[in-house]
Amino acid sequence: MGRFARAGALLGAFGLVASLALSGCGEKRAAAEFVPGQQAGPTDAGTSDTPQVPSGPPLAVTPADGAKNRPVSVEIGAKLPDGGQVSQVTLKSEDGKSVKGKLRTDGSSWVPSAPLKWSTRYTATVSATRPDGSVSEGTSTFTTMAKPNSMITSGLYLFDDRTYGVAMPVVAEFHPGIPKKDRAKVQKRMFVQTDPPQPGAWHWVSNGTQAYYRAPEYWKAGTKITVRIALAGIPLSNGRYGNVDRNATAKIGSAFEMKVTNSDKQMRVYQDGQLIKTLPVSLGKKKTPSSSGTLVVMEKKEATVFDTMDDPDPANRYVTDIQFAQRLTWGGEYIHAAPWSEHVQGRENVSHGCVNVSMANARWLFKRTKIGDPITITGTERKLAAGNGWTAWNLSWSEFVKGSALPVPDGGAGPAI
Repeated sequence: MGRFARAGALLGAFGLVASLALSGCGEKRAAAEFVPGQQAGPTDAGTSDTPQVPSGPPLAVTPADGAKNRPVSVEIGAKLPDGGQVSQVTLKSEDGKSVKGKLRTDGSSWVPSAPLKWSTRYTATVSATRPDGSVSEGTSTFTTMAKPNSMITSGLYLFDDRTYGVAMPVVAEFHPGIPKKDRAKVQKRMFVQTDPPQPGAWHWVSNGTQAYYRAPEYWKAGTKITVRIALAGIPLSNGRYGNVDRNATAKIGSAFEMKVTNSDKQMRVYQDGQLIKTLPVSLGKKKTPSSSGTLVVMEKKEATVFDTMDDPDPANRYVTDIQFAQRLTWGGEYIHAAPWSEHVQGRENVSHGCVNVSMANARWLFKRTKIGDPITITGTERKLAAGNGWTAWNLSWSEFVKGSALPVPDGGAGPAI
């Protein structure tokens, strides 16, 4: 088990700053304009340049006219009678520039496509159709708050224009964790759109430091995933605010899956559902067993060093050069080349928890795998612990949706929430 970069160390290296896949940390991002929702699809409702002629009583717009210190995450809405629906929204800053945005698919509010500016005055004009067919209009001028001093940090494990495996979850990260009472509010600002459309849901880890988004089954090959984690300025109950919006658009590649069985110590490799190779492995010995469960390739390094000299057990301390390493858990389990165990691979478990393969097989796998490819390990002495890696797929769908802070329709959230 290579613990040279455990959860803390790995996050320190690139967890909220740079490498594995935190969006917004040094890479230019394409704006994702789509209807916000738990999973959402675009609509142009409320964006027409043709003004609607009011024929009913005035609307009470939210934020209210004259409101001050509104968060830059504020959404535009109106107090409507039963059956009424917002049909058009315009928002302009104090310099007269129009702000882009879209209506939520349920018509509950209009969401700017980017955070508003701090300490800025805006004017919103909202039109809505009443149950009797009449059109009402309302206007509100409000001011956003000054930039706060206390903010959370956040991350998104997804990069623009990258191709990932079919088990790649959308992983949002927060430090400190989001308090339980705030998770529904935050989740409403975490938008995912898939093309072709596939239902999905969010699942929060127990301490609120991460949330995973996935579909009931692995993503379809070729899926385009567009994500906006729109947390800039969102107020939390602990007195902190969201720091930035994060956006990414990525693609899901071909289906590549690895299945390891401890009983025969073999890895079976499938491409698009077809078995293409079987290769011998050596898993973790009884004192340091490999984790059984569905894991996801999180990181790939052609060459690295495993350093476990801080292990309290002297028998587990070593420093070893490693080739073709593919990280599976934060605790230090990898697939990697292990020329020292080739003579027992397929027959005996001798590793510290990793999946040992020969140099030739490690090179072969490394050339074909993607971040986000799944590997299922069965029959070992230890079960995969929740949160020890991207464990979103280690739960059944019925178990997974229990971790959502918002209700999830049967089958998963679709174009609307």
